[in-house]
Amino acid sequence: MKSSKPAGRRHLPTSPFPPPPAAPPVQEFALDDRVTHDKYGLGQVVGVEPGRAVLIDFGTEKVKILSPYPKLSKL
Repeated sequence: MKSSKPAGRRHLPTSPFPPPPAAPPVQEFALDDRVTHDKYGLGQVVGVEPGRAVLIDFGTEKVKILSPYPKLSKL
């Protein structure tokens, strides 16, 4: 089965360009962590799928946010 992600390009040692920066580590969240999201605001983690997604209760709605969580930060 093929992956849905595009294959990354490898850096050639003879290239005049610097290698791409390493990917930042994926944040880990636990149940009951307080978080903030750029769009939804303050919330609390109510479900975790390690490395894949988190379910967050923002008070007015529950939202499932997929990894790598670009707009989500732990408080």
